[in-house]
Amino acid sequence: MKVGLFIPCYINQLYPKVGIATLALLEKLGVEVYYPIGQTCCGQPLGNSGYEENAKGACQVFVENFKEYDYIVGPSGSCIHHIKEHFDILEQTDAVKNVRNNSYELCEFIVKILGKTNLGASFPYKVGLHKSCHGLRGLKLGSCSERMDAYYSTEEELLKEVKGIELMSLTRKDECCGFGGTFSVFEEAISVKMGKDRIQDHLDNGVEVITGADHSCLMHLDGLLNRNNQPIKVMHIAEILNSSI
Repeated sequence: MKVGLFIPCYINQLYPKVGIATLALLEKLGVEVYYPIGQTCCGQPLGNSGYEENAKGACQVFVENFKEYDYIVGPSGSCIHHIKEHFDILEQTDAVKNVRNNSYELCEFIVKILGKTNLGASFPYKVGLHKSCHGLRGLKLGSCSERMDAYYSTEEELLKEVKGIELMSLTRKDECCGFGGTFSVFEEAISVKMGKDRIQDHLDNGVEVITGADHSCLMHLDGLLNRNNQPIKVMHIAEILNSSI
């Protein structure tokens, strides 16, 4: 099994520890990991802003970099969702279909493809799980509160096996944090209010660390926490799953 590691732009530039933790975790699980050095943005920011035609070049470069791998794995639900659902703007060659069909968010890959949940991690803190919209409602990483489906959560399956962790129950388990990519730029006031509401839910329930599978949302919450000097840390789920505290 050859896996191409996809590290999104913002993680590469701002949160390299998340990329390192993702690589370390996959290698710990015995995965043969490759990092295509020519990889660039998947095109999501342009697509989100209504410029899908302008994103075609970035999408095609992505396909060229990852078309030879059995699986493409990345620590970002929103980017993986974009690849799977919005690369329909390209001609559907075998290479494009292969990339779209075999791209996986990290947690989904570990649970569904590797069939593992207990990764030997240890993290003795009170943790609140933020379920990002693209991962939850796009990739179906968990059940949604607005539907009467049986409850499940791919991220929780992994976190519950972490030694010492106390997974805190939130009042609104899957509410949007307000980031929404460029939405946070064009609708700043609404985005900030939604983010503050999500943080308050974690504060009210005694959370020490907020985690999730999409660091773009975590970045939004982290910025609000830092600006308001609030006593909660933010960590990507890959960092917790790779932890041995």
